[in-house]
Amino acid sequence: MANILIVDDSRTSRKILRSILESAGHTIVGEAANGEEGAKLFDELNPDLVTLDITMPVLDGIGALQKIKESHPNSKAIMVTAAGQKTKMVEAVKFGADEFIPKPFEPEKLVAIVEKIIG
Repeated sequence: MANILIVDDSRTSRKILRSILESAGHTIVGEAANGEEGAKLFDELNPDLVTLDITMPVLDGIGALQKIKESHPNSKAIMVTAAGQKTKMVEAVKFGADEFIPKPFEPEKLVAIVEKIIG
């Protein structure tokens, strides 16, 4: 099972992600409400995987992904996307995102993606 960091400006999204992932046996090592906070927490916690919402205040998910990949090139990241973010998804892949999960979350799909990424 994986140690996971959740980065999302929506408290509700963080709560849903936490619930789905913990019920699948994963450990949530931290949560952040923006990309700046998320990148700092990643440095401190060094999780196996991070979920990054694309649209957040202060620093968006793509900016956070870039920061995390600079200092942790082998890090694993799942981007959380809302409808209509195709161009952002392409950009995220360019910067090293491993996978995407759309909102609203489908628990089985999320768990399958996490397990595929962490092996």
